Amino acid sequence: MKLVRFGPKGQERPGLVDDNGTIRDASSLVADFSPETVSFELIETLRKADLSALPEVAGDTRIGSPLSRIGHFLAVGLNFADHAAETGAAIPSEPLIFSKAPSCLNGPNDDIIQPSGSVKLDYEVELAVVIGKRCDYVSEADALSHVLGYALCNDVSERDYQKERGGQWLKGKSAPTFGPLGPWIVTADEIPDPQALEMFLNLNDERSQTGNTDTMIFSVAKVISYLSEFMALEPGDVITTGTPPGVGAGKKPPVFLEVGDRLHLGIEKLGEQRSRIVARDQA
Repeated sequence: MKLVRFGPKGQERPGLVDDNGTIRDASSLVADFSPETVSFELIETLRKADLSALPEVAGDTRIGSPLSRIGHFLAVGLNFADHAAETGAAIPSEPLIFSKAPSCLNGPNDDIIQPSGSVKLDYEVELAVVIGKRCDYVSEADALSHVLGYALCNDVSERDYQKERGGQWLKGKSAPTFGPLGPWIVTADEIPDPQALEMFLNLNDERSQTGNTDTMIFSVAKVISYLSEFMALEPGDVITTGTPPGVGAGKKPPVFLEVGDRLHLGIEKLGEQRSRIVARDQA
């Protein structure tokens, strides 16, 4: 099942994608997809619905983030061995955890705003996990049973803010629009193995990132279990799990994003995103 939100910014409605790829308006079944509503119980209710009886949504309708907002927006750094190698970093002995501000959440095809003063804007195609049940000291063996679904994420980063402005990665990861998510959440039953998904990102129609989640240093299950030792994860929390090689900062010489650049990224079974970089005064 695919959970999607559609409509103008700030006026999105919840929807489901039918077997023909048509979005159906599900607002008669749930008010919105948010931390207050997403749960395994909701999934069961939606699964029983007759999608053919729900109103069709026009194909040219804007798609928003599949969640109205996020509680935790957590991330894992240097979680692909080949990406760590391109940055010259040592392989972490434990997951390297940081946060993105929930306010950076963005639609999958919406413009990405370059912050004022930004000089090292970068991209990262990533697999995101949406939590569906509270996690508190969850074992690795049981961790995936707490996953509501998976989504495509672009962990947009400003490397100067991230690495040269005082050591807090949060500052380089959290500007408005730095968290494109979606186009939808694919429920966990459709992704039996999250460690076997092809990933790509194109910059201006040229391939920049190619990878597979099988090269993660710490698996999705390990990351969830590890995080649950330090905090309680709640329904609607999002964890974005790291990026394969090919980021702009890893190129020689580095290649950072500029206004007018176009990004096209995707993950097997999770859909694709297309966005462009705009200046703050153009947004």
